[in-house]
Amino acid sequence: MLKETDATGFKAEVNNGLVLVDFFSATCGPCKMLGFVLADVNKKFGDKINILKVDFDKNKDLTAEYEVKGYPTLILLKDGQEVKRLAGLQQKPVIEKMIEENL
Repeated sequence: MLKETDATGFKAEVNNGLVLVDFFSATCGPCKMLGFVLADVNKKFGDKINILKVDFDKNKDLTAEYEVKGYPTLILLKDGQEVKRLAGLQQKPVIEKMIEENL
């Protein structure tokens, strides 16, 4: 499932299973391109993983908590614990491999 969330919904979503969090900015070109990549990744993995999009600019507390320094930043969480982090625009095969290694 691919959806945008805020700090309120975030905590409820990340504690169960595998969750990929995309910290993005609406004004960021690479973030927009990554959105298309994540839509494809979502189609491949379906209900095996949740993909959450968190607006970097609107959720400063979350970005500080997860020490996100720039965008886009992808953080893979398993049962609420960070297992992998990627910064910058990533290619689909890199993201898919990261997910497959943690399923």
